[in-house]
Amino acid sequence: MKSFTDKIVSDPHHPSFFPTFRQLGYGDLHIKYDESSDMLAIIAIHSTHLGPALGGCRFLSYPSLDAAILDAMRLAHGMSYKAAISNLPLGGGKAVVIRPPNLTDRTRIFRSLGHFINELGGRYITAEDSGTSVADMDIVRTVTPYVTGHSSQSFSFKDPAPITAFGVRRGIEAAIKHRFHQHSLAGIRVTIQGVGHVGYHLAKELSQQGAKLTICDINQEALQRCAEEFRAQIIAPEDVHKVECDVFSPCALGNVIHSKNIKEIRAPIIAGSANNQLEGPEMAQQLKDQGILYAPDYALNAGGLIYVAAQYSNQNEQSAKEKVENIYNTMLMIFECAQNENLPTLTIADRLAEQRLHHSA
Repeated sequence: MKSFTDKIVSDPHHPSFFPTFRQLGYGDLHIKYDESSDMLAIIAIHSTHLGPALGGCRFLSYPSLDAAILDAMRLAHGMSYKAAISNLPLGGGKAVVIRPPNLTDRTRIFRSLGHFINELGGRYITAEDSGTSVADMDIVRTVTPYVTGHSSQSFSFKDPAPITAFGVRRGIEAAIKHRFHQHSLAGIRVTIQGVGHVGYHLAKELSQQGAKLTICDINQEALQRCAEEFRAQIIAPEDVHKVECDVFSPCALGNVIHSKNIKEIRAPIIAGSANNQLEGPEMAQQLKDQGILYAPDYALNAGGLIYVAAQYSNQNEQSAKEKVENIYNTMLMIFECAQNENLPTLTIADRLAEQRLHHSA
């Protein structure tokens, strides 16, 4: 009988990661298996040109090792662009720990991850992400100093989700101003896909500003919480992109917008916290052709990175919040440049990030 690692490494039904490795201009890739803890982890470092690579750690199930590697690489690439467009002295990286089907000792896995990170000597700094928590970062911190977002830090929020949501809300306000020439979110209809973490905090932010919410999630408890607290309407997940609204806000996992559903989207604005929302960069042109204003995800959801980076470097918390507030101005600049140059918003955001990322002092 094959072991968990034998199955995931040898799965023939998923593509090799190497073409993507070359396409995204890596970088380096580190893979480690620790038999004593059953930890199988990937650390993708896309760039350290501007500084050490900072990016969260995912702890999720994957169908194959290649699938996990591809996810790590795409996310790390996005983190490079996110740091660059936010003017942070950081590179882009990501850790993915493949969640074993029979998890028995979470502490041992994250201690092993800490040793793995430590071996890289500070080139990669981790933080929380999908499937991980502040408590997991506390475990990692017992082994390595190259971690942020743990409970020992002095900032008001240990979990960056509320700050990420605040930045996304400000970006949505910029989109509303650009598209509808409206300064208030009062009465704006927003459909949120995924309300378990950042999505919940975004729902709270939007509700407080008077927006009307439609939500979906596979977690019934998360759905009911938002429905009760924010008077949100619940929709089936398979229909979420078809809802007629002002803003479609993907806040779950990636590849939400793809060739099979892009023509069905009925919102004039797409702005959410999920990473890698588009199946491919060509989707940005299609959205533009359909008259949909797309808020490039890595620019919109940068608030969490800005906040945990400030924690790690012992900066002033108020200064960090002001930088998150500036997401509003960044998004407005992207929208206006895209309109003036008749280009997709993603093209403008990529150009700005690449100018900063590849600039040599």
